[in-house]
Amino acid sequence: MRQDGAVNPAVLVHLCSADEWSAARSRGELRPESLASTGFIHLSTPEQVHLPANRLYRGRDDLLLLHVDPARLGSPVRWEPGVPTDPESMLFPHLYGPMPVAAVINVTSYRPDADGSFPAIE
Repeated sequence: MRQDGAVNPAVLVHLCSADEWSAARSRGELRPESLASTGFIHLSTPEQVHLPANRLYRGRDDLLLLHVDPARLGSPVRWEPGVPTDPESMLFPHLYGPMPVAAVINVTSYRPDADGSFPAIE
């Protein structure tokens, strides 16, 4: 159970480029810049991933969604607020350590619509 009392989802997602994923597969773990700068890796639930995608990557057509099994992560996941423009009660999962490649159970492309915006995932 999360710290806000909600049930943990079965799958989390992480946005990255194909190059970042390729490098992670070679190393055996994903270590994006955010891990060094903030101490954590940004994750989302599938239902909320469009929010950071539209805020940070609008119009990019080279993104992958890494579908992650939280049970395979070796570091803690903390549910914390996003940015002030996100819904007030919404918390995002943050992984406080590198993401093992073995935790990624599926990889899919995540392409924007014709207007450059990313759709919500069902």
